[in-house]
Amino acid sequence: MPAELRPQPVHPAGQVVQLQHASSLLRDNLLGESSSLLHDVYLPPDYEPDASSGYPVIYCLAAYTNAGPGQVAWRNHGEILPQRLDRLTASGRMGPVIMVFPNAYNALGGNQYVNSSTIGAWADVLRDELIPLVDRQFHTLGEQGRAVFGKSSGGFGALHLALNQPGTWRAAAAHAPDAGFDRVYLPDFPKTCLVLERYNYDLERFVRQFWRRKKPGYDEFHALMILCLAASYDPQPEATLGLRLPFQPHTCELLEPAWSNWLRFDPVRQPDSRLRALNQLQGLWLDVGCRDQYHIQFGSRQLHQRLEELAVRHHFEEFEGNHSGIDWRLDESLPYLYHCIKANV
Repeated sequence: MPAELRPQPVHPAGQVVQLQHASSLLRDNLLGESSSLLHDVYLPPDYEPDASSGYPVIYCLAAYTNAGPGQVAWRNHGEILPQRLDRLTASGRMGPVIMVFPNAYNALGGNQYVNSSTIGAWADVLRDELIPLVDRQFHTLGEQGRAVFGKSSGGFGALHLALNQPGTWRAAAAHAPDAGFDRVYLPDFPKTCLVLERYNYDLERFVRQFWRRKKPGYDEFHALMILCLAASYDPQPEATLGLRLPFQPHTCELLEPAWSNWLRFDPVRQPDSRLRALNQLQGLWLDVGCRDQYHIQFGSRQLHQRLEELAVRHHFEEFEGNHSGIDWRLDESLPYLYHCIKANV
């Protein structure tokens, strides 16, 4: 028999179950998304609902264009997160955990996990609805054993929750998080103007046609992302799609009142007191590729410098790579999170 060409998982496998969530906070949201959600939850091998001690819980926030179901779906190459957890647990690098994959997708293609009157109060949904639901349904350690992580928009979300919900989270990890908005987002504004020009600047028409195109292009995806960011950082319930662009579409001139609202969310612009409060965490992981094509390395360096100046404990690492294909970094951050929250109980 020829040697196995494609290795198969050999570790004991956990199971992924679905958790039904009827959200009152998302009811009647402006985008018309259903408030009846299904979230995937990973349970480790040999999960025991009556074990003497509960399990740490790690919440995984998906990047833009992705959501919970995409985090546990089959992949043609590499591991899905449940397989990675199986391997890391079997190798002894970390102990068994529960992992929650919130399904936060919407008509604007993703989520920043902030409270928005347009997309929904997602920061509150996670803290006030999903966490209590998970703690009721599964054998968890509760507040003392809870962490959050993500990449890109999910990394921003993890930072945002850690900054704005002290006491809810005991550790956080942010891989290439949106930071330094002036360097990350501004380059996409002219591209978005060019896309919207093809639709006579009709935002709703653009979104409707985006979802009906057989092959949306790269620029269309980025234009949709800018609309999602606008709905997150500067929601305007009375406006079209409940958002305001931070620039004049025809000339691409910045509109300072709108742009100022975006900057209020930028991790590098948070007040010292809020950044110092991150010392309540048992661990904070921050990393970024040195060739990130969205220029996130610059804001990450700036955030690292501010945390250093404020004596905020954290792990910062700049690795060889860009914004894509960086799931391998989870082999470092997930054991880090596990040991931070497990050591706290």
